[in-house]
Amino acid sequence: MTKSPSGIAWSVCCVPRASPWRLYASAAAYLARRTHAGPVCLVLDVSLPEMDGFGLQQALAGRCEEIVFLTGHGDVPMCAKGMKAGATDFLLKPVDDEVLLAAVQQALDRARRHGRNNATQESARARLRSLTARETEVMQRVIAGMLNKQIAADLGISEKTVKIHRGRVMKKAGVASVPDLMRWVDAAGNVPHRHPDPPTR
Repeated sequence: MTKSPSGIAWSVCCVPRASPWRLYASAAAYLARRTHAGPVCLVLDVSLPEMDGFGLQQALAGRCEEIVFLTGHGDVPMCAKGMKAGATDFLLKPVDDEVLLAAVQQALDRARRHGRNNATQESARARLRSLTARETEVMQRVIAGMLNKQIAADLGISEKTVKIHRGRVMKKAGVASVPDLMRWVDAAGNVPHRHPDPPTR
C-alpha cells in the first residue's frame, strides 16, 4: 500500500468469497491480476493514484465485482455518483470494523445473486442462439400472441409446419407454455423483435 500526501492509504482490497483479503496498491495492479471465478467484493478507496476509484469502477462496468467505497472526504454528490454506478455502499473513514464487514457481506451476497442471474441468462442466450431462422420467426409470432393459422398465413407455410417449428422451439427452450416461453426469452436479456399486432383473420 502507498500513502497519499494527506496520509490516507491508497488501496484496492479484493475480498473473494471464503478467501483471505487481498490488497492491491493501485487500480492498475488490480486490473492486471488473474480474474477470480467466484463472487468478489472490492473495498475501494476513492483516492487512488493514476486511476481513481470511480475510474476503476467504470473500467469494471459489466463485470461481476461488487464495490464498497471508502473515503476520508466524501460528500453527497460523490456518494451519489458511486451508488448510481452500482456500488453496494459508500463509507466514510474511519469506519467501524463491524460496519465494514457488514457492507462486505452484503456485497458478496449481491455478487452471488448476480452470478446466478448471469448463469441463467447465458444459458437462455445459448439456447436462443440454437434456434434456426425459421424457428425464430415462429417464436417471435408466438410470443406476440398469434395463432398457428395466423402464423402460417403470415409466413406462407402450412399450419402443420408451424406446429413442427413451434414444438422444436418449446423443446429447445425447455418450456411447456407460451407464458414460460416469454419468460425464457426475457431471461435471455435479448428479446427478439416482436411482430406487429396479430392480424384479425
